[in-house]
Amino acid sequence: MGALLGLMFGVGLLLVWRSGPRRPPRRAPSTTTLAQRLAELLAQAGYPSIGPQQLLGVCAAAAAVVFGLVVGVSRSASIAIAFASFAGYAPIALVKMRRRQRTVELRELWPDVVDNLTSGIRAGMSLPEAVSQLSVRGPEQLREQFRSFAEDYRATGRFGESLDRLKASLSDPVADRIIESLRVAREVGGSDLGRLLRTLSQFLREDARTRAELETRQGWTVNAARLALCAPWAVLALLSLRPETVAAYNSGAGVLVLLVGGGTALLAYRVMLRIGRLPEEDRVLR
Repeated sequence: MGALLGLMFGVGLLLVWRSGPRRPPRRAPSTTTLAQRLAELLAQAGYPSIGPQQLLGVCAAAAAVVFGLVVGVSRSASIAIAFASFAGYAPIALVKMRRRQRTVELRELWPDVVDNLTSGIRAGMSLPEAVSQLSVRGPEQLREQFRSFAEDYRATGRFGESLDRLKASLSDPVADRIIESLRVAREVGGSDLGRLLRTLSQFLREDARTRAELETRQGWTVNAARLALCAPWAVLALLSLRPETVAAYNSGAGVLVLLVGGGTALLAYRVMLRIGRLPEEDRVLR
């Protein structure tokens, strides 16, 4: 009897110990590769048909062409490498500029999209019909994406998967919020979707108005940063036509001056942009 009680007591202690709190398994940190970041950048800029490899190929080609031209004119490899670095980054900078322009354009269009959705729902349309009719009644710049959604939904009949493809093609945080609101309304139901969309439309208009005023006041800071970055290199481009300047920059001290000057200019440019940058909305619902 004593042995049985001892065995039961030991089993009880073992069960208590095994039922204690355990450290949750660590999740592997989600890492975004360079190709994924470039693909999202191209989609946000409105170039979904261009792949990351193509963009990197254009960067390499631009750097090679500028390197050859500068070497042929100045006969200085160090100066050519400096300007080739700028030329290699120029395509990515142009894509980023296009993304900013497209973000500003879409910011003005999303309230109209929400209003059209609200009108369609109040008229008795189903959610897929209300979204599909944006390919005809929506803003001109977004009709192609909504036309693709309508064709995809007619072909598959799967509203959720069609919304996922629409979200990927738009690649916009405001679009993510609108699409997820429609998804929840489709899956859960409810009579507050119209009120939700009207509130969202009002909020988007106020946000666009405030952000436009801030960006107007911020413009001089960004322009000053760009001018401060370009001015020394414009002077270097003019000086590289003189043989004595080329000889100076072909030496070890000249290469060091280029490295220190380039690093200082880049650091100052990034700091100035950081100071004047407005907070950007991330795609948390992608």
